[in-house]
Amino acid sequence: MEPGPVDVTLAATLVGLIAFGVVMVYSASAVYAGSMFGNGYHFLVRQSVFAAIAFLALVAFARIDVEWLRRLTYPVLLMAVLLMLAVALGFGRSAGGASRWIAIGPVNVQPAELAKLAMILWLAHSLAKKAHRVRTFSIGFLPHVIVAGLFMLLCLAQPDFGSAVMIALLTFVVLFAAGARAGYLLGAVMLAVPVGYAAIASSPYRMRRITAFLEPFEHREGAGYQITESLLSFGSGGWTGVGLGDGRQKLLFLPEAHTDFISAIIGEELGFVGVALLCLAFAWVVLRGLRAAWRVQDEYAAYLAAGMTLFIGLQAFTNLAVAMGLLPTKGLALPFVSYGGSSLVVNAAAAGMILNISRFGVSGTEEADTSAAPNRSQPRLRAAGGGAR
Repeated sequence: MEPGPVDVTLAATLVGLIAFGVVMVYSASAVYAGSMFGNGYHFLVRQSVFAAIAFLALVAFARIDVEWLRRLTYPVLLMAVLLMLAVALGFGRSAGGASRWIAIGPVNVQPAELAKLAMILWLAHSLAKKAHRVRTFSIGFLPHVIVAGLFMLLCLAQPDFGSAVMIALLTFVVLFAAGARAGYLLGAVMLAVPVGYAAIASSPYRMRRITAFLEPFEHREGAGYQITESLLSFGSGGWTGVGLGDGRQKLLFLPEAHTDFISAIIGEELGFVGVALLCLAFAWVVLRGLRAAWRVQDEYAAYLAAGMTLFIGLQAFTNLAVAMGLLPTKGLALPFVSYGGSSLVVNAAAAGMILNISRFGVSGTEEADTSAAPNRSQPRLRAAGGGAR
């Protein structure tokens, strides 16, 4: 099928989010950067460079032949495994009690971000290749869970519990969409729950996060400090905020104001309206991404678009929920908005793949013609709409 025009509204939303992120990183980080580096523009300059690279990644992955994406699967997977092993073996840079970064010159790369991207690339490739055996245990289910488990163990070795949970969620959602047996998925969840509980209960700092999540204001001077300051940010913003650049929580009150908790600064400075518009932007990205996955006729492209869309959407939901006190703190960035090169470039690459696949959707005439739709009654991604799309 010849490619059609790019999804302009999706592209505009993505570029807008990247630009908005640069503005908010400067607003949230200027005071901290001045106190740490003597230069209030420190993070602005770096994020601007990251944004330029991310824009190039967005364009490149939106234009590359989809078949080349398939060929990149195993090289990217191998690179992710090697980088994750390097971090687990102590070659990474430590910060905040965790070793999650590898220094490449002046830039710190976070291999866990690449691992999430690699996992989705491999899942799409493997599930499309095994389309007729997805419902079998030994071929359609177990290998994917084993690879996901490997990455999760490497994440936990850093330790990075949030990324491990994200990889698990992405794996199970993509498997479900591809048509894996619900019984296998349910059984895996039942096994994962006690394992996850043990991982939390055996770690004092994770237990402190849980208790702070349940009663943040009772632990305001300790583990609940960050979340209470975040809630105060949202509360002080009201409907329209105190004004861009005029927030107080970024004055060294709220830790990680320009990274994981940047949404709290958005809530304070732009208010409920600003946060609502941000949520609508992410909702639009998810809707257009799932639409692209729904309309494309190639199985691999459909799983890839769905996986990358869920990758962005789950991160956004989790980050916002954590900042609002709806989930325990996990240390996940807000896609396109939080400071950080690894997250920004990886999410831009994922978004570029979605844009790429959106160009290959069936036309309106084909949507009305049931004979134009491929025979994909088995995968749930297709089965929800019946024979005609």
